[in-house]
Amino acid sequence: MNFAQVGHTLSVWLVPLVVAIVVHEVAHGWVADKLGDDTARMQGRITLNPIRHVDPFGTVILPLMLVLFSGGRVVFGYAKPVPVAFHRLNNPKRDMVWVALAGPGVNIAMAVATGLLVHGVGQLNSNPFTLWIWYNLWNFIAANVMLAVFNMLPILPLDGGRVLTGLLPGRLAWRYAQLERYGMLVLLLLIFVIPAVFDQLGLHTDPLTAVLLPARNAVYQLVMTVTGWA
Repeated sequence: MNFAQVGHTLSVWLVPLVVAIVVHEVAHGWVADKLGDDTARMQGRITLNPIRHVDPFGTVILPLMLVLFSGGRVVFGYAKPVPVAFHRLNNPKRDMVWVALAGPGVNIAMAVATGLLVHGVGQLNSNPFTLWIWYNLWNFIAANVMLAVFNMLPILPLDGGRVLTGLLPGRLAWRYAQLERYGMLVLLLLIFVIPAVFDQLGLHTDPLTAVLLPARNAVYQLVMTVTGWA
């Protein structure tokens, strides 16, 4: 990939990725506030101002690196975590599930809304600017779908891990929650180390890709069907 290609990739992926990640985090805080925990609101984190949420590495560098090196197969990023005091929720165990689902849920909702919006953009005269908008919108759909699917992996501290913790019986939930301290290490192994090992062994599909790609494709196809593109 030459410099021009890298520049084009950055120009059509940066805004979609940042917006998808930031709104994902805001959704967690907004739902937590509605369910009894105002921590995020009191700290001024229920805002769409990206400056309050962007983590330079997790929101910009990491997801763009993954897009560039995986060809868009894997997209993962994070913002500064929106603080949620789960013990302050009205029903901590149940409401933890709703707070966790809020992020992936809003990603899917934005993917669907954007899929509908693209119909209108397609009616505009074709020129470099409208094509650039077109690429941004399609990448916004892809980013939202991938973030939703990735975050639903049942690994703490991802949202899927929170959902699983909330659904497990009390003692099992407590034991599973103790694994969170190892969560980021597990994710780094799954994203970077294990794929590299598989590649060296001449194996084409690592475990993470084998799980994520079918799930991503299924959700993406559903979004395309709902929005009239399939």
